[in-house]
Amino acid sequence: MTEIRPLAPADRDAWLPLWRGYIEFYESEVSDEQTALTWSRLLDPQFPIHGAVATDDGRAVGFVHWLTHAATWSAAPYVYLEDLFVAPDTRGSGAGRALIAHVTEWAREHDAAKVYWLTQETNITARALYDRVATHTGFVHYEIGLGR
Repeated sequence: MTEIRPLAPADRDAWLPLWRGYIEFYESEVSDEQTALTWSRLLDPQFPIHGAVATDDGRAVGFVHWLTHAATWSAAPYVYLEDLFVAPDTRGSGAGRALIAHVTEWAREHDAAKVYWLTQETNITARALYDRVATHTGFVHYEIGLGR
């Protein structure tokens, strides 16, 4: 059975290969320095990024990271689900749905107006889940990299 709980310092060795798998899935690169910074931010109660881990029989099988920000269209804050990853061998087990539900419940408890996230159009497996638990808004994502 999948259990979801906040990340703890002892989770680093289990989180790290999942994080690397996530970065690889998106065919990207993140330096070791940034990975270390991300981990420290996830554990810092003063930093506005949060994380949780999904475990199945004690084994870490996925994670979720999210942050809260003010909004111009709402008095209540929004929750941005920035990273979500489930190990390939446990996809379809309900871990992804449980991680999203964890963030959604956290957002309710913190009086947020909504939870939202992005994914690639080609991420068909994840989008099948997302289409069941959320509303596809039809927005298209653009960005300008600033070389940092």
